[in-house]
Amino acid sequence: MPLDHSLIGATSGATAFVVEQGAIARFADAIGDPNPVYRRGDVAPPTFPTTFRVAVPGLADIDPARFIHGNEEYTYQRPIRAGDVLTCRRRIAELFVKEGRLGRMVFVISIIEGHDPDGALVFAGKSTVIVHGEGE
Repeated sequence: MPLDHSLIGATSGATAFVVEQGAIARFADAIGDPNPVYRRGDVAPPTFPTTFRVAVPGLADIDPARFIHGNEEYTYQRPIRAGDVLTCRRRIAELFVKEGRLGRMVFVISIIEGHDPDGALVFAGKSTVIVHGEGE
């Protein structure tokens, strides 16, 4: 599938994640966050959704060595807590091309949303992945 504007709006399937207390504590340790609430695993640190692996539609068949992480930001309706079950989907919101030192670079901006079992939005994340060498 070519990386072009036809991918805008493409959405992944739903993936459910169970947020485990130990996973929160290990993540807090890995990022060096000393906050005891995170270290106990009660509440997840703000960047915890990076652990939710939901593929960006249209990028699955591309060599990951061609990816550059551009940006990541999150907004929350409420904190993520141990015991939460979050259903996540990712969709491509924007795509544009720039020429650069690495040749043609495709900027893919995707949105991930995590909903609780009642369908309420818990968090949303915006991520930019740059695919270099596209079309070579």
